[in-house]
Amino acid sequence: MPGGFGGASAVGRRRFLVMSTAAVALPVPVSACASGDAQGLAPAGAGTTSTVGLTVNGKRRSAVVDNRTSLLDLLREHLGLPGTKKGCDQGACGACTVLVDDRRVNSCLAFAVMHDGARVTTIEGLARGGRLHPLQQAFIDHDGLQCGYCTPGQIVSGVACIEEGHTRSREEIREWMSGNLCRCGAYTNIVTAIEQTAKGA
Repeated sequence: MPGGFGGASAVGRRRFLVMSTAAVALPVPVSACASGDAQGLAPAGAGTTSTVGLTVNGKRRSAVVDNRTSLLDLLREHLGLPGTKKGCDQGACGACTVLVDDRRVNSCLAFAVMHDGARVTTIEGLARGGRLHPLQQAFIDHDGLQCGYCTPGQIVSGVACIEEGHTRSREEIREWMSGNLCRCGAYTNIVTAIEQTAKGA
């Protein structure tokens, strides 16, 4: 039976795909890889790491990282600051929100090397002198958290929302906090916490 899923043409396409894949997958000679001159390839290990220096929560920090390392992984894995959470790892949930030079950033989408020299504030840097930031206290007072996983990103984003002046109404707060998701659905209390903190600012 010609054509269809099982005909002669299907066998021909399958054979063609196998041959094409085999051709693409041919290995580069080991000697070429070692010398780094095959098709413009760089020698193994060359230029793959960088030293990144940041001012994190008021302290100068640095680390040698793979150039592909996200700002989130630099903070969590290299600088020992696990308060910033890894949620979706795609920039969709806001759990990884930090402030970079006072601007909200989804740190899972930001390469660490792109922010060399920047000032970064994480959830760990909001408290001062042993006292919680007013928004941290407001989250407690207004029950703005349940499981707590999104809370660091919510609070950091909320601090920026207040500083940006986007708190003239509950609707405005919701709009400017829409990049931070709460899987437990504590949105009403989160908005109240931000609203009350803004009034006292």
